Amino acid sequence: MMEKRLYRSETNKMLAGICGGIGEYFNVDPTIVRLIFAVLCISGPGILFYLAALVIIPKAPKDTYC
Repeated sequence: MMEKRLYRSETNKMLAGICGGIGEYFNVDPTIVRLIFAVLCISGPGILFYLAALVIIPKAPKDTYC
């Protein structure tokens, strides 16, 4: 059995693939994740969360999307 890992999405991305990757990991529509990040950005901490995720979450390996 393969271990489920969180990666930045290479196929479902707008900026860096953070929201797409989180949506794929939790099996949720990435649009919902993007809306949550937008609300967080308006209220303040969203930009910091996004930048932290950009640094912490690795890009998906090329063989993941075969």
